[in-house]
Amino acid sequence: MLDLLPAPLKGTLAALLIICNTLILFPALLGFALLKLALPVVGIRKGCTVVLNNIARLWIGFNNLLMDLLHRVAWEVRGAENLSREHWYFITCNHQSWADIPAIQYVLNGRIPLLKFFLKKELIWIPFLGIAWWALDFPFMHRHTKEQIAKRPELKGKDVAATHAACEKFRYTPVTIFNFMEGTRFTPEKQRRQNSPYRHLLKPRAGGTAFVLGAMGEMIHTMLDVTIVYPEGRAGFWDYLCGRIRRIIIDIRIREIPGEYLGMDYENNRETRASFQRWVSEVWAEKDARIDELTSET
Repeated sequence: MLDLLPAPLKGTLAALLIICNTLILFPALLGFALLKLALPVVGIRKGCTVVLNNIARLWIGFNNLLMDLLHRVAWEVRGAENLSREHWYFITCNHQSWADIPAIQYVLNGRIPLLKFFLKKELIWIPFLGIAWWALDFPFMHRHTKEQIAKRPELKGKDVAATHAACEKFRYTPVTIFNFMEGTRFTPEKQRRQNSPYRHLLKPRAGGTAFVLGAMGEMIHTMLDVTIVYPEGRAGFWDYLCGRIRRIIIDIRIREIPGEYLGMDYENNRETRASFQRWVSEVWAEKDARIDELTSET
């Protein structure tokens, strides 16, 4: 019934209800985060982390229910059968739209540990979101540029060390680290500007993924290679809220990450860096071919 409402009305209603959902759950999120901060005991911290992750899953679950009530999306999900909430994952996906993240959350919420992103440390100051990310243990990166290191050599290696320290808390509870390897949304203009060798993808940026695996290689051994296709054409987040996206294909391939890349020194080991870049290029070439297959099926 609600699907028959005009698209702008559905989008506005969805946005307002998501805001209400956020405001209702935020005090509980903040309360348990402060409790975890005040009582730095492993057992208490682990219990608070579990509660905080469940609050985030509840937030995502409500948003997913909202989409089901307001819209009729034909979901085609492949490869999600053997996933577990008790396993550590690294996940990457082709990036076409800001609808990608809620679409992936819709499919994977409750099937794997909560998705978390490496964030720039400056983002912690964003109102509400910064506190929520901090409360949920999203790792904030302390990366230094080559220019900064050249001026202050003592900074070399400190970004990796700080990230290792930030990720220590993930030893106690499983986590899924998410990263868009392309670094930005795909457009034909960006593809031409990059001279990308792929039909449907931009060139992958191996450095960010290498940074994650270097910092968390002891915990993460499995990559979920997600490919998302919108058969009716790419659409934005507002289109997602309005129900204009009627069909979404999400294909998941489970890949074991080669052992030599777990805990690697990407920046200082030239041979490892070249080998890892070749591996990422192979994964991306397979993804490009997979998009061809999924598109041809539609």
